[in-house]
Amino acid sequence: MEAIAVRAMLARARGLTAAHVRALFALTGSEQDLTASLASLREVGIPSPDPKELQRDLHWIETSGVQLLLCTDVTYPALLAQVPEAPPVLFVLGSLEALQTPQVAIVGSRSPTAAGRKTAHDFAMELSRAGLTITSGLAVGVDAASHEGALHAEGMTVAVFGTGLDAVYPTVNTRLAHRIRERGALVSEFPPRTPPSRRNFPQRNRIISGLSHGTLVVEAACRSGSLVTAKWAAEQGREVFAIPGSIHSHLSRGCHKLIREGATLVETPADVVSELRIPLCRQRLTTTAVSRSGLPALDKEYEMLLDALGFEPATIDSLVARTGFPAAAVASMLLILELDGCVAALPGGRYDRIPK
Repeated sequence: MEAIAVRAMLARARGLTAAHVRALFALTGSEQDLTASLASLREVGIPSPDPKELQRDLHWIETSGVQLLLCTDVTYPALLAQVPEAPPVLFVLGSLEALQTPQVAIVGSRSPTAAGRKTAHDFAMELSRAGLTITSGLAVGVDAASHEGALHAEGMTVAVFGTGLDAVYPTVNTRLAHRIRERGALVSEFPPRTPPSRRNFPQRNRIISGLSHGTLVVEAACRSGSLVTAKWAAEQGREVFAIPGSIHSHLSRGCHKLIREGATLVETPADVVSELRIPLCRQRLTTTAVSRSGLPALDKEYEMLLDALGFEPATIDSLVARTGFPAAAVASMLLILELDGCVAALPGGRYDRIPK
């Protein structure tokens, strides 16, 4: 059996881990001979893949340009190889070199505030400029903003799928996935035609954290999947970082929970790099969380309105009560601030402040 067929078969063998494959490889001494040893795996409940499915896989592999990394390859990501639950095979579209670079994971809510989305983008941009590859899960919200930040800095980024690489999920991020493939890599342990099943994403998250020296959580509710990624990171002996937020925001509670449990509180990209203790820093990182450099100074009334808004979404009525300004004046000022990129309009008549 050809090597690529062996790898495709191993990727289809449910329950198989890198540890299984390494043990088999040590016994057989060659990749082709691994197939003979799979019979012993069936005896302990690990089934062989369906031959028809395997043929469909091979056709896609031949036509897609995908590369299959076996856990015994020297090009298999070194940090991920240290994880006990590492997958035996990785499907990769894009650059294998990106998987060898120092990575940091940035994850968070699929429905972040405007401030959270910008924070993820800006942290990713600066960390990318410092020499880190940004790894995330291509979900809408914080994940997408993190990938975008890395691309904006012309850095590398890695997206780990919870599905097969033959289709992008969510489809709204199809164009983003294509851009990531050009400047980094798309990665999955799942063979083609694997649908977006709920159980796959927590499993996917161990790869996100396993590839990375540390995981940064930007915004997350208490039951967020981002906390699953952080839990994997902690169990893998990797750094866990969390950005604090308002005590009134449910999207801050997950981060605060992580901080109480020992995650490192960070306010700037420089905080992340200093904790990682790996040689990086192609350029000096900012040590301030918010900067309005290059923007014109706001009038006193606008500054008062922004102070009243804080970093928690609020309605016009709430802002009228906090400032004492007439409702018409608040609405007009919010429009100007939105055009200036200082606030964002949200559903339900609420407004959210955007850090500058």
